[in-house]
Amino acid sequence: MRPLEGVTVLDLTRVVAGPYCTMILADLGARVIKIENPKDPDYTRDFEPYLVDGENRQSAFFAQYNRNKEAITLNLKEESAKEIFRGLVKKADIVVENYRAGVMDKLGVGYENLKQYNPKLVYTAISGFGQKGPYSKWPAYDNSGQALSGLWSMNGMPGEPTRIGTIIGDLAATFFGAIGTLSAYIHAQKTGEGQMVDVAQLDSSLALTENAVSNYTVGHQVQQPLGNDHPLCRPYGKFKAKDGYVFFGGYTDRFWKTTCEFFGEPELLNDPEIDTMPKRFNEEVYNRRILPKINEWFSKYTCRELQDALAEKLPLTAINSMDQVLEDPQLNFREMFIDYAYGNAHGKLFGTPIKLSGTPCDTSGKAPEIGQDNEKIYKEFLDMNKEDIDKFKSEGVL
Repeated sequence: MRPLEGVTVLDLTRVVAGPYCTMILADLGARVIKIENPKDPDYTRDFEPYLVDGENRQSAFFAQYNRNKEAITLNLKEESAKEIFRGLVKKADIVVENYRAGVMDKLGVGYENLKQYNPKLVYTAISGFGQKGPYSKWPAYDNSGQALSGLWSMNGMPGEPTRIGTIIGDLAATFFGAIGTLSAYIHAQKTGEGQMVDVAQLDSSLALTENAVSNYTVGHQVQQPLGNDHPLCRPYGKFKAKDGYVFFGGYTDRFWKTTCEFFGEPELLNDPEIDTMPKRFNEEVYNRRILPKINEWFSKYTCRELQDALAEKLPLTAINSMDQVLEDPQLNFREMFIDYAYGNAHGKLFGTPIKLSGTPCDTSGKAPEIGQDNEKIYKEFLDMNKEDIDKFKSEGVL
């Protein structure tokens, strides 16, 4: 048994924030049914690179966020499709969508409409700016959240704000969406009352800005890009080794002592200019005394030598490139890479960070082809026969 077995999720999402959220639920055991417009399916199906099996191909990007799902087609712009969808909702527990705010209401199948058919329904809406507010109707991408939330202004080297090198706003909305969905589901099981879960990418991005809000409202400081440095702690950042870079966070007195002793200069511990953590935090002292010494020490060793010698004693790790990440023993021990097969094509995708001792996640399921489960699901949920399905297909409904 997995923890969400018996839970049915209707997945109206595309790209990342929504599909990743529903995939988390699927890994946890929920039955997730991906619903796509046959004329306009999830366009990440066309994102390179592809797993190629003869004449068939599947986007590895799409596979990464849609494993363990079934798939049907339904064109909600058609009136008969809306009735079909309402019929599915009656037997579902959760609906997740990531359209722009108001789109589902305009189609006549928003939360206020659907809860009439299933009062216990949990309806999760993941959008750029939330369901209400002056920006709610704006289109959005990940960069929109990074820009407006302040994340973009904080990242990069001093003087040059830089986009964070991954879709961090989408990913944050994914995780808050999953948390909100599960919370509302537990509430629905206890009370019989469903509700809307409204998660905005902008809100989620803001929640990742660490202490930037309090720094401004209390400390009157506008956070600026710091590059690889920390605003308070030193040494704490990226340092050059003989063959690459490492992260080193030896700023406490205990870690600094370990560092000085390892590199054979314990006398620095009694140097009155740098013998305490607050003294080493002073930027002028750090740049003049500490930084040159660390650069001198680390330049004599490779990243692996430094990590092997010190990682168990203080925070020091190699800064890995992705080819090195795939070989990392800790990530492999944690089963964070799964072997994914598409016919005769194979690749590795990331697994799940959620490790449950009693009811572990299952990451073995495949990503579905468009509408591959139409006959099975429409028969099961709505007792449609093949003739009904063929008729709806010809009419552009399925």
